[in-house]
Amino acid sequence: MRIHIRGVVQGVGFRPWVYRLATEQGVTGRVSNDTAGVTIDAFGPADTLHEFVGRLSNGAPPAADIRGLQADAIPAEPVDVFSIVDSVEVAQREIAIPPDLATCPDCLAEVADPANRRYRYPFTNCTNCGPRFTIARD
Repeated sequence: MRIHIRGVVQGVGFRPWVYRLATEQGVTGRVSNDTAGVTIDAFGPADTLHEFVGRLSNGAPPAADIRGLQADAIPAEPVDVFSIVDSVEVAQREIAIPPDLATCPDCLAEVADPANRRYRYPFTNCTNCGPRFTIARD
């Protein structure tokens, strides 16, 4: 299946989340960013793929906001693993950049812990928090 996902799906840990979900379910293929969102080429048994698509609709990373999901059948490919591949540029840009997010509890705990290597580090952030819009260039 080729799955196109639109919305706030870049800069929020979406591709690693898709990767974990696919490998948990034994789905092979690839996920990439493009200038309209995220595209997933997924291969496996039909029932597994339908379950995979259903799980994509629920439980996305906290900062993600799925606004559209379209899944279409594509020819099978002999792919042994699931991978995150380089971003693809398409003609029309429709990307949604999330707003800057407040520092999350996990990052706050890191900067407050004297035993942590990020103790008092002012730029700590993760895919659930930190700057998004203010660092976007293109």
